[in-house]
Amino acid sequence: MNDCKIAFLGAGNMAFSLIGGLTASGFDPKYIHVADSEPLRLTTLTKTHSVLTFDNNYEAIQSCDVIIAAVKPHQLQGLIKQLSSHWKPGTLLISIAAGIRLDDLERWLNQPDSAIVRTMPNMPALIQAGATALYANPHVTATQHELADFILRSVGLTLWVNDEAQIDAVTALSGSGPAYFFFVMEAMEAAAIKLGLDAETAQLLCLQTAFGSAKMALESDDSTASLRARVTSPDGTTERAINELEDGGLPGLFENAMTAAALRSRELANQLGEDHA
Repeated sequence: MNDCKIAFLGAGNMAFSLIGGLTASGFDPKYIHVADSEPLRLTTLTKTHSVLTFDNNYEAIQSCDVIIAAVKPHQLQGLIKQLSSHWKPGTLLISIAAGIRLDDLERWLNQPDSAIVRTMPNMPALIQAGATALYANPHVTATQHELADFILRSVGLTLWVNDEAQIDAVTALSGSGPAYFFFVMEAMEAAAIKLGLDAETAQLLCLQTAFGSAKMALESDDSTASLRARVTSPDGTTERAINELEDGGLPGLFENAMTAAALRSRELANQLGEDHA
């Protein structure tokens, strides 16, 4: 595992995060190649993690076992098509670009039996607290499956899905999910300020409460519904608040919001999958 070579094509935030997670887990940086068109990014990576950097994608992928496409979704088609003529059989391609389906990646790469893993990481991966869903095509070997899991697990939780269509639901839940929680925290802070707390106190109490609740849920065998019930004393303050949220239709709002996000994920996949020159 630690002697395979990994090439990152693109040195954006997610690439920085994955490289940081890999090196922190003990992966030897001399086996990490990074290509990007921005010299400053490459200089920063070299200084921070001692990886090998290139300004040419083809040089970066030489002798590498894994290629991680870490460019923006709209740039991915051009990148994959460029790689086609330089593809080495047995190489694993990992895409971290949102909204690009496996059949589109396979068509653009145009290499028979190419092993490809599609992933959906989320924003907290930037602080090694992410949640990433992965889906592999049938050509991914058991060793490559383990390797992809190792790479993405360096920045948080990993879960494999058996149906690529589930990636749209994952996008709606964990992909967009951080924004939902930030939105809820934003609303709670604003309400607390109206109730008389100063902004700093409201923010600190809200953030620590969110952190503690998530940590408690992760470490508990109880469901979130059971944990909520434990906090909600009959005829108490929490019950009064929960009743207001339910009467206001909060569960239905979340269902509508996530359904809209999943639908948009499918729409974007259709748009991004269209071939262009």
